[in-house]
Amino acid sequence: MGMGMNDKFFDLKKEKQDRMINAALKIFALKGYEHASTDDIVREAGISKGLLFHYFISKLGLYTFIYDYSVRYLMLELSTGVTGKEADFFDLIWQIVSAQIQMMHNYPYMLQFLNSSEREDVGEALMATEEKRDILPGRYSQIMEKANRERFNRNVDVDKLARIISFTISGLLSEQLYNGSFQPDLFGGEVRGYLEQLKKMAYQEART
Repeated sequence: MGMGMNDKFFDLKKEKQDRMINAALKIFALKGYEHASTDDIVREAGISKGLLFHYFISKLGLYTFIYDYSVRYLMLELSTGVTGKEADFFDLIWQIVSAQIQMMHNYPYMLQFLNSSEREDVGEALMATEEKRDILPGRYSQIMEKANRERFNRNVDVDKLARIISFTISGLLSEQLYNGSFQPDLFGGEVRGYLEQLKKMAYQEART
């Protein structure tokens, strides 16, 4: 599918574009591709179904667009928010999280959508986004290659630690989104607290 179709979408007022994008992000993030219904999306966006299909033709077209848009948007935030220099392991993770928080000021469900799309199991949704699926993980590895690991205790398995951090962050995000208390900066403060705690446990002495 060429971008031709979506050029018309970008002619809409930004506020209306964002309403449609945010509605789709929320429904796809919470329900997954299979159970997300375009009825729910148009209700959430406050638009007609005809309008949605005018721009996106099908649920798959919408999902593909939203996935592509999310990856591009986060890549942009990462390119402005992350240093290319060597830095402390936890500082680099915080730079990534800060870029994600910036993104969520505009699109509250975008990170949850990207996280949940990693577990997507519907063939057509996977096929449609296949060539985009390695972009963000690749960028994260590139960023984390610059991490200084000298201060870790000898017995710390850094790969396992990275997974603990990843599970913690996505768990905090889900919890806040599902209980309706999500605010990007509060979320950031909470993540920071966990990172500080893990740093104390992982480093040789508690220097902060």
